[in-house]
Amino acid sequence: MADKKRTELDWEDVRVFLALARYGSLSAAARVLSVNHATVARRVRSLERSLGERLVERRIDGYVLTPAGTRLLGPAKEMETAAANLSRGGGDDRPVGLVRVNAPPSLSQHFLASRLAGLCGKYPGIDINLATDFRAVSLERHEADIALRFGRPRDGDVLAKRLRSIEFGFYANAEYRRRLNAGADPTFVGFDEANAHLPEALWLAEHFAHRRISFRTNSQSSQSAAARAGAGIALLPHFIGKMDDRLVICELDLEPPTRELWLIIRRQDRESLHIKTVAEHIASIFAKEPGFFDKKR
Repeated sequence: MADKKRTELDWEDVRVFLALARYGSLSAAARVLSVNHATVARRVRSLERSLGERLVERRIDGYVLTPAGTRLLGPAKEMETAAANLSRGGGDDRPVGLVRVNAPPSLSQHFLASRLAGLCGKYPGIDINLATDFRAVSLERHEADIALRFGRPRDGDVLAKRLRSIEFGFYANAEYRRRLNAGADPTFVGFDEANAHLPEALWLAEHFAHRRISFRTNSQSSQSAAARAGAGIALLPHFIGKMDDRLVICELDLEPPTRELWLIIRRQDRESLHIKTVAEHIASIFAKEPGFFDKKR
């Protein structure tokens, strides 16, 4: 910045900067903080004046961090954790702080949310924000503290733990399976065009290229509902398909794919007690309920 004069650092400026770094736009950060977008812009400019460096750059699709902004992320997150500890009177012997978890939508809705929420009662100092998204969120930008992803990450300074294999099956209602067993050609339920890049969608397109997809939607929960209504066969994780008594397994010539689920945290957070506590709890609930994910009912 042209003006390198430093002023006193304001924690509220840092808090707003973190929100803009995580969400990438003034409007999104403003919604999270319950302020207007002008306040977000003003606070970030104030922090830049305090530090004497430009922290963000505006692009067509939102705001991105400068090298200085990227360097500030780690210390800013430590300040956030320290502020949470002070406000609640937390000590080193108990976990305190907000933990942001990102996981695939179907996994969160059908398995993780109910089992993770109980941790907040066990540890009153821990708050959990569970976000569901198909896109791979950035741990480096501190959009999440813990991410559950299909497939091991290939880059980034992260620690990755394999949780388990997620098995898939072909599911339809009983009447549709009777028609299929009688010789009818299979018709499928699949992802919409916006999600055609997902591995399950690509696998269906490769192995059943000439088969009709009668119903398309953006979630596996909706695909399950469409299959239940008789629209066709849905390729679903067993933890969705077998939980619905109105769906049955359909045997086709090909064996459905299997995907590996990994838990990922930033290496620098491996000793952060609140993040470590949530990560260990997530790993334990997957280890305790292996039958939830296989083909057997």
